[in-house]
Amino acid sequence: MNDVSGKAGNGQTPDLNAILAGSAGGGGLGRGKRWLIALLVLVALVFAWFMFGASNDAGLPQFRTQAAANGGLVVTVSATGNLEPTNQVSVGSELSGTIAEVLVDDDDRVKKGQVLARLDLSKLEDSVAKSRAALAVTEASLAQAHATRTEAAAKLDRYREVSRLSGGKVPSRIEMEVAEADLKRAESNVASAHASIAEAKASLQTDLTNLGKGTIRSPINGVVLARDVDPGQTVAASLQAVTLFTLAEDLARMELSVDVDEADVGQVKAGLKATFSVDAWPGRRFSAAITRVGFNATDSDGVISYPAVLQVSNDDLSLRPGMTATAEITTITRDDVLLVPNAALRFTPPVAQAGGKSQGGILSSLMPRPPGGQPKQQVVLKEGSQQVWVLRDGHPAPVEVSTGVTNGRFTEITGGELQAGMQVITETVSAAK
Repeated sequence: MNDVSGKAGNGQTPDLNAILAGSAGGGGLGRGKRWLIALLVLVALVFAWFMFGASNDAGLPQFRTQAAANGGLVVTVSATGNLEPTNQVSVGSELSGTIAEVLVDDDDRVKKGQVLARLDLSKLEDSVAKSRAALAVTEASLAQAHATRTEAAAKLDRYREVSRLSGGKVPSRIEMEVAEADLKRAESNVASAHASIAEAKASLQTDLTNLGKGTIRSPINGVVLARDVDPGQTVAASLQAVTLFTLAEDLARMELSVDVDEADVGQVKAGLKATFSVDAWPGRRFSAAITRVGFNATDSDGVISYPAVLQVSNDDLSLRPGMTATAEITTITRDDVLLVPNAALRFTPPVAQAGGKSQGGILSSLMPRPPGGQPKQQVVLKEGSQQVWVLRDGHPAPVEVSTGVTNGRFTEITGGELQAGMQVITETVSAAK
């Protein structure tokens, strides 16, 4: 005890009473601490205010909305295909031979009956000459048969007269029978000659027809799409007709053949209107109308489609056969109906975090908080009904609706409490972290 007191008296150990007395004396150091404490309290209050306000705002999710509105709705079906002429004709040759001349080229306009090409006609002309000669021979045979019949008839008439004058004594019965047989034979020869003439005429007509087929003519008014023959080329048509030219009847009217997906074919029928575009004319839409929807299915890698034919007007000839087109077929049109975006039908409000985890830090957890953003309303939907959500007092509220057709972006509302101008929720923008 004495040692400790001595050290203190010597100034080696601080005097606790002196330190406390100095602090209580109101020095500069004491005033600084008081200001520091006051500043810390103020910062704590500001921090608490911000945390309390943040918890109020962050507790309610933010939503993006869009007004339900009256308008028109058009439902379309997309399909792709190729343009074709309304009537495309392949012109060929039924005869074999050598092409002597070709009188038209690609893209030439032709008239019905116009000569397109000619075969070497020398052999065909020889056949016609032989047939004419054979006809002349049969005609001469007919004249000879007529003369023989006249002679046989006169002989029989003379025998009959002699028999009448002689009282049947002369000529003999055998001579009479021979004369009658000669007459019948002569009449048969006349009939045979007539048949030979008919046969010769038919043969001549066949050769004349072949001679005519040696000249290739256009069967329609149209345009030459393709010429597949040149002068000097040999045509062998013994097994099948050879195609020499491809003609399109009228390019001012064309057809668009498209493949309609099996999911859409139930909506597509003859008479529906459509528009289409082609790569050659970007930004331009052409009009068309469906004339036929086929029943024969096409399977392409498991994708089933059905053919549909659209009538196309091509007065300015801007469209060409073979162009690929993308058509939009209008299946349903609604005017002045209540519409909502499809996103509103898919929207569901966010669920509050499980376990009641606080969202404002330690301070905000100790302070009272306003109600969260999770809706309390529960709607029991009728069969076939759907619901959309609207904002009421800053909270999502469900509204039951009946829906009609949709075009993929908007859906028709056919019943329910939803009115035009009501803001429907389409998505959640942000929520508390």
